[in-house]
Amino acid sequence: MPHTPPANDYDVVIVGASFGGAACALAAAQYGLRVCVLERKADPGERLHTTGIVVKEAMEQTWLGRMPDHLVQRVARVRLYAPNLHNVLLTAPGYYFLITDTPNLMRWLASELRASGVDLRLQQSFTDACRDGDAWQVEGVGRTAYLVGADGARSRVAQRTGLGQVRDNLYGVEREFAGVQLPQGDALHCFVSRRFAPGYIGWAAQNPTGVQVGLALRHDPAHARAPDIEGFLEHVRDVVGLPHSAQVAGTRAGLVPCGLPDGPITAPGVILTGDAAGVVSPLSAGGIHSSWRHGWAVGDAIGLHRRGKGPAAEQVARQAAPTFHRKRMLRWAMDHLQRDWPVNALLRTGPMRRLAEQIYFHRRGVRM
Repeated sequence: MPHTPPANDYDVVIVGASFGGAACALAAAQYGLRVCVLERKADPGERLHTTGIVVKEAMEQTWLGRMPDHLVQRVARVRLYAPNLHNVLLTAPGYYFLITDTPNLMRWLASELRASGVDLRLQQSFTDACRDGDAWQVEGVGRTAYLVGADGARSRVAQRTGLGQVRDNLYGVEREFAGVQLPQGDALHCFVSRRFAPGYIGWAAQNPTGVQVGLALRHDPAHARAPDIEGFLEHVRDVVGLPHSAQVAGTRAGLVPCGLPDGPITAPGVILTGDAAGVVSPLSAGGIHSSWRHGWAVGDAIGLHRRGKGPAAEQVARQAAPTFHRKRMLRWAMDHLQRDWPVNALLRTGPMRRLAEQIYFHRRGVRM
């Protein structure tokens, strides 16, 4: 008698319920697929590794535009500081950022997944998976046609399935100050400083529930060091108007990819997205919008392919992954050529302002 392959329990199992994973799940669910999301945390809003700063494009072009108003603080300006704390105010007509109440944003995303019929399994980690015919057998879950790794810079899905892993990272830490109001809460405050943030920047921003102050630096596994967040806070506290009496309400920390994986992001039936696929700007480390777009493209491709209407989802995932060629060149320069004195001297010049325009406003016209 002919062999009948066992039925799949799911069309797609996604590991990770952050932006890339949530986008993939919501897109696939629109096709009526059986979608399961594994999230190791009991609460999607705890132990976050993201600043939760959303760009205009993500708000206007993706599902994130449905966010409740009370979860966002709109910011239309960037105040950029040199190492000596001299600064310029940058704006672009019509452009804005949204600083989010990130813990509650992630909880809202979880509710959106459930409302869309996704089987969201909190407090369930991905442990292992093996190929089973034309499907994947996921330990503790069952058979699935597709396995998607949206599980961050140290993706276990990548490790277990032999896909590429991201080796180039930043390490960031951010402090939350609940109930605090900055005098200039309508600006995103960004600090260039080789002393405090080699290879990246520091920042302070007003969010809907208080203030977040963060710092990131290039991560070197051989000589790893934590960002000096306490020294940075003392350096910038007075210039941004953070009261000395403000108490830390929470801390976020973790790796942020700034390079591509060292191998493929797909194999038959398995796809990486979000941080796991290096879908993060190598210069700004902004990843919410790009992760959402790529995750959605993957979920949509899986839905179409499962319904017999589209090409292989693996092909779409590879083609949809951004390369950031120009930004990778700027990343190299930031890693190898960063010095404090040129920024102190050139902050107000045309070339420096055009660089800031490229980073913050995607080449939109910048005005004082």
